[in-house]
Amino acid sequence: MATKTASVTARIKPDIKESAEAILERLGIPVSVFIDMTYRQVIMHDGVPFSIDIPQGLATRDGLSVLEFDSIMKTGLEQAKRDESVSVSEAFRNLRSEI
Repeated sequence: MATKTASVTARIKPDIKESAEAILERLGIPVSVFIDMTYRQVIMHDGVPFSIDIPQGLATRDGLSVLEFDSIMKTGLEQAKRDESVSVSEAFRNLRSEI
C-alpha cells in the first residue's frame, strides 16, 4: 500500500526558486525531499532550525577578513567567467533593495 502524502504550495520570486533549485540539483536533492527534510528539522527542533537575524547592514571591505573578501572576489570572478553578470542599473537596484 502506498504511503499517503500531502501537498505544499508556496509562492516565491522566480529568481529565488531558480537559484535554490539549481543548488539542490547540484547536490542531487529533489525539492520535495528538501521540503520534507526541512519540515522534519522544524519538528525535531520544535521551531525554525536556524537563526533568523536581521543584519546590521551591508558588509563592507573594512568589516571582512582577508579570507571572506577573497571568497567574495572568487565568486564574482567565477560568475563573470560564466557570463552571469547584470547591468549596472540592475546591480544598484539590487543593492537598494538590501538597504
